[in-house]
Amino acid sequence: MLVAVLAIGFFYYNARRLVSYLQLGRAEDRTDHPGVRLRNLLTIGIGQSKILRDPVAGAMHAAVFWGFLVLTAGTIEIAMQGVYPAFSYAFLPSPLHTLYLLSQELFGLAVLGAVAWLMYRRLVVKPARLQGDNLEQLDALIILSLIAALMLTLFLLNGFAIVSRPLTPADPARVVSRGLAAMLAGLSQRRAESGYAATWWAHVLLVLGFLNYLPYSKHLHVITSLPNTYLSNTSGPGRRGVMRAMDLEAEGVEQFGAADVEDLSWKSLLDGYSCTECGRCTAACPANITGKALSPRKIVIDMRRRLMEKAPLVAGDTDGKRHTALVHGEGSPPPTETGSDVLDRRLLDNYITEEELWACTSCGACVQECPVSIDQLDVIMELRRDLVLMESRFPPEVQPVFQSLERNGSPWAFSAADRGEWARGLDVPTMAECVSQGRRPEVLFWVGCMGSFDDRAKKITAAFARIMRAAQIDFAILGQEETCNGDPARRLGNEYLYQMLAKGVVERLNGYNVTTIVTTCPHCFHQLGNEYPELGGTYEVIHHSQYIERLLAEGRVPLAEPPGRRTTVTYHDSCYLGRYNDVYDQPREAIRRALPMVSLVEPPRSRDRGLCCGAGGGRMWMEEREGKRINVERTEELLRTGANVIASACPFCMTMLTDGVAAQNAATPVYDIAEVVASRLAGAATV
Repeated sequence: MLVAVLAIGFFYYNARRLVSYLQLGRAEDRTDHPGVRLRNLLTIGIGQSKILRDPVAGAMHAAVFWGFLVLTAGTIEIAMQGVYPAFSYAFLPSPLHTLYLLSQELFGLAVLGAVAWLMYRRLVVKPARLQGDNLEQLDALIILSLIAALMLTLFLLNGFAIVSRPLTPADPARVVSRGLAAMLAGLSQRRAESGYAATWWAHVLLVLGFLNYLPYSKHLHVITSLPNTYLSNTSGPGRRGVMRAMDLEAEGVEQFGAADVEDLSWKSLLDGYSCTECGRCTAACPANITGKALSPRKIVIDMRRRLMEKAPLVAGDTDGKRHTALVHGEGSPPPTETGSDVLDRRLLDNYITEEELWACTSCGACVQECPVSIDQLDVIMELRRDLVLMESRFPPEVQPVFQSLERNGSPWAFSAADRGEWARGLDVPTMAECVSQGRRPEVLFWVGCMGSFDDRAKKITAAFARIMRAAQIDFAILGQEETCNGDPARRLGNEYLYQMLAKGVVERLNGYNVTTIVTTCPHCFHQLGNEYPELGGTYEVIHHSQYIERLLAEGRVPLAEPPGRRTTVTYHDSCYLGRYNDVYDQPREAIRRALPMVSLVEPPRSRDRGLCCGAGGGRMWMEEREGKRINVERTEELLRTGANVIASACPFCMTMLTDGVAAQNAATPVYDIAEVVASRLAGAATV
């Protein structure tokens, strides 16, 4: 009893210490949408749906997790027997008790087998995403060894129990322990009882030791991953991928964005506790894949290390500082370092470089792949905000973008008077013209900056307008009144410029009483539909691929006779359309409806595993000076499918893929969904 009280007391002390560190972060409410959060807890946390995306390693980790859940009941029984020796679950109905004993044996064996495979994988296979410093490797091996020892002592404990007493009707359910008991059958009862007592103490001490080692280990996620999943917004609730709006006019605010851990939310700091260091985020990151400095795994680990370095000083916890330094190794302060040295450092620059931050395409692959629902993007974007708003540090090619957004309402230096030039000869009315005629269009077509000014994207815009005309949709555009929705500024960290642009757009749209918007740009689609409500702009926003599929399904688009040849098409998923908004099926279905003889072939990375084109996160306006170009990596993959046509549903992706095809000297055309469908209109040239 004394040992248990001391061990639990020490664990409680460490738990309070770690919770106090979270209080260093910014306040944030995560109590909304309890139903959605509970669903995420059950499916992602307990159901392990994300970790099972890796069918082999995921299954092994899931086996360990589920094994621990089941074996916890047995651990409680064993611990209770230390206080009340006669305690047993034998009071359960016989079938249920037998099932309980069988579950302990089978799950214990599954955990032991999974640990052996994981140990082999780490020591022999050595996947690149699992490689860290020596202390990280040692920590992983210690945890795996402790888990293996827990399983072995459990089986030995049961084996000695079977030998030291008469057989019971439930013993046949102990399928593994009976085998060990057969090996121990020659022992006298006294030796068997001594063996039972020794293994009982070994098992209980291992359980208590494991519990108290976790707060000093990267495997703290064993405790925090389930709460983290419940509290996360990465799979809902609300609008996925929505950046937090900053109150730029609040009195007394001296920091915009994040330069150090106290500028991040407490939930981001909890993400640091919950990181399993599995490296799945980094393995899916397009920047890292193509040789850039960015590693989302490193971002989260650096955040945790900085918290463990600074929080003990702020909290006056020198004991916590000493212990975390022992475990977290690289990035932790040397023993001779003073508190002022630690406080003089910060997360930005001393841990995370601006080169890492600017390499991010905001594609969301890291967030999608994280098995414990960590939001790496939130940290990256908060640090970018500090770079731009507090320090005016950004790549030189971004300066003209900010200037043009401010002066022209576009990331390019085009005149607003030219926004409607693409519609010349197409008889497309503006909202102002409709209002002057006393009518209200059914739909506002938000063209976007790419669709208004980029020569290639203007063909997409015109194609979609022709489709709506053919379907007799009453629509209008803003024309000269349209400005950039602000997405490039927000993703580049310039929240001030974003809100200036966005509030102007909201005022304009609300002034026209706009309710339904359709757009060809996934970035506009996400921004107008998901991020504008917090600024007072609530609209039904539809992406053109969804709208076209709906019109085709309703038979509202008059199509010519289908071509007599089979076409092979591969479709590239836009990150802001797919991962951000779960629009995967409608673009593919639109292609199938427009081209009845089409064969759709998928690249290895598609749908929610799709690889970014490289244009997101403001990267459209930045040079790739390091590693391989992301658009080339993606285009090579699409070309290897052997498709006759590459299809996309984003003007940014169109530009990047077209450039990628040109870089490969390939002849495969790249078409937008709208162009594919428009080519089937009566009298149109067929794709």
